[in-house]
Amino acid sequence: MFVRWSNLTIDEEQRAALPGYREPAVVRHFDAPEALDVRFYEVRAKSALNRVPERSRMPFRWTINPYRGCTHACVYCFARPTHTYLDMDAGRDFEREIVVKVNVPEVLRAELRRPSWRGEHIAMGTNTDPYQWVEGRYRLMRGIWEVLRDAANPCSVLTKSPLLLRDLPLLKEVAARTSVSANLSIPTIDERAWRATEPHTPHPRARMEAVAELNRNGIPTGILVAPLMPGINDDPQQVETILTAAAEAGATGIGGIGLHLRGEVRGIFLEWLRSYRPDLVEHYEGLYARGPYLPKDEQQRLNGLLRQPQVPRIGVRRLRGVEPPAVARRRPAERPAVQESLF
Repeated sequence: MFVRWSNLTIDEEQRAALPGYREPAVVRHFDAPEALDVRFYEVRAKSALNRVPERSRMPFRWTINPYRGCTHACVYCFARPTHTYLDMDAGRDFEREIVVKVNVPEVLRAELRRPSWRGEHIAMGTNTDPYQWVEGRYRLMRGIWEVLRDAANPCSVLTKSPLLLRDLPLLKEVAARTSVSANLSIPTIDERAWRATEPHTPHPRARMEAVAELNRNGIPTGILVAPLMPGINDDPQQVETILTAAAEAGATGIGGIGLHLRGEVRGIFLEWLRSYRPDLVEHYEGLYARGPYLPKDEQQRLNGLLRQPQVPRIGVRRLRGVEPPAVARRRPAERPAVQESLF
């Protein structure tokens, strides 16, 4: 299924065994400034669909993750510990050793054709970003959207990248048959905080423009201000700027959640904090002294920042929750294409 590109440095003898994959991965390198020190491991996945545990509060039970690891390098990323399952570390390896499931569209098509599949909602972007830099080369999401369109399967996506607009024609085709929506993650518009916490993500303003463009084209799109980090991106005026911009962009909803530091993420984040904002280290050690989540009073304070009248609000507990349950329900194919609201 994959194509060889002229800007790809290929070494057919370079292979690596990864835990959980029967065949060795082919390791490739792109001759591009953004990826000079990144290795991409092409693997063939056994399954495209991942089942969300029943105990999860997510409003969906199925996800698709065409990539493992993420070059966005967000210092707070909760998905970092998943790289340890590959015998890699949650720090630099998560950012520079990227697994590419080259056969995801074909596998997904076969899975959605099974008699046992009930057309349940499928969410994308719940782990690593499906529109990170390498998607511009492998274009796996185009194939995924085509399969979802053909199956008229309800779906949604969360991303930090306006690259999603590349697939707008396909999104509109999906919307003509079933429910589809998007969310753009925009934790901050402050230049310093953005560059420090999300060093390789597209500019927040470009993401906000993508929200507007998607909504103009009938794709219900909201915003997640997540994570909210005390002392870093929780200034009320900064948050209000995001909310105002979201309203102007026609955002169908807005949500957010306080930073949580589970597993290896705690050490990675605190190490970064010591160099970026050493004055906050003691404060954070106190906030997270009892576990990976913020104290309830701090959660409530951050939650209150999003209680603004400009746009509808997505529940704060819906982490990465690209829709509430009402949107996740399958819509008959004959219904109108555009869904006006997340609620």
